[in-house]
Amino acid sequence: MEGSSSERGGRSEKCVITCALSGVAANRDQCPAIPYTPEDYAAEAKRAYESGASVVHIHARYPDGTPSYRVQEYRDITLAILSETPDIIINFSTGAVGVPIEERVRHITALKPELGALNMGSMNYAKYSSRRKQVVFDFVFANPFSDITYLLEQMNSVNVKPECECFDTGHIGNVEPLIDMGLLSGTIQFSLITGVLGGAPANPRTLAHMAELLPTDHTWEVIAISRDQWRMVAAAAALGGNIRVGLEDNFYLPDGEMAKSNGDLVESAALSVQLSGRSVASPAEARALLFLPEDPDRSALEQWKEENR
Repeated sequence: MEGSSSERGGRSEKCVITCALSGVAANRDQCPAIPYTPEDYAAEAKRAYESGASVVHIHARYPDGTPSYRVQEYRDITLAILSETPDIIINFSTGAVGVPIEERVRHITALKPELGALNMGSMNYAKYSSRRKQVVFDFVFANPFSDITYLLEQMNSVNVKPECECFDTGHIGNVEPLIDMGLLSGTIQFSLITGVLGGAPANPRTLAHMAELLPTDHTWEVIAISRDQWRMVAAAAALGGNIRVGLEDNFYLPDGEMAKSNGDLVESAALSVQLSGRSVASPAEARALLFLPEDPDRSALEQWKEENR
């Protein structure tokens, strides 16, 4: 695509699939496959990996399923995942509402994953029920520049690559002052998120327009919410982008059946990639495409344990 970076980081015949394993909003009453314990996360990560995922995006939970922002749960989950899939790429979330900004990034500075999610702007974040004729999920997702720059400074301090999550075109423009300040440099990774009420709608024309707005040196993936995910996965594959799927974003397979695991969702995404004429990237290939170190440094996982005995 015009505007993409060079062969190594832009349009590639290889497609990186990320799996968002759990999220924090849903629970097993809504989808029995959502992982809670470290062992659950490890099993789901293995299923995703075996189906074609090279990256896992992690929101931590306590074993009872409630969200955790503590380093301890992130560490336990990450170690469990790496015990089953040692070469998979680790991506931590920083997204939260009502959580102090320091707590939203402490697990990143302590454990140093390869990637850290960075929300690029504020927005209405809602869900509308046409059956009930009302907005059933309604809040403001606040991400002012003061928070963005703080999170970015913290990631930079431990050499964690930010994943710039953009819910609308204005969020893409928000990278410009960050580049000018020197907080973002090199090949920037973007996630173009569609399908959230209050953000960009989930249609291929919108996705193509967002991709055209990206700065010269970039990589990008699509994130789409609910069943609209599948046409957006197909669009991203055709446009040369990367793909994210997983139970955080959508429970259902293209035929409407509820997924029994994250692996089912990744398997369907991999098929879309193949039908577009591309192939799925391995973790080693994904590291090259995303400009990540070939040999990740996992020492912080053990170092944190020693420092917190």
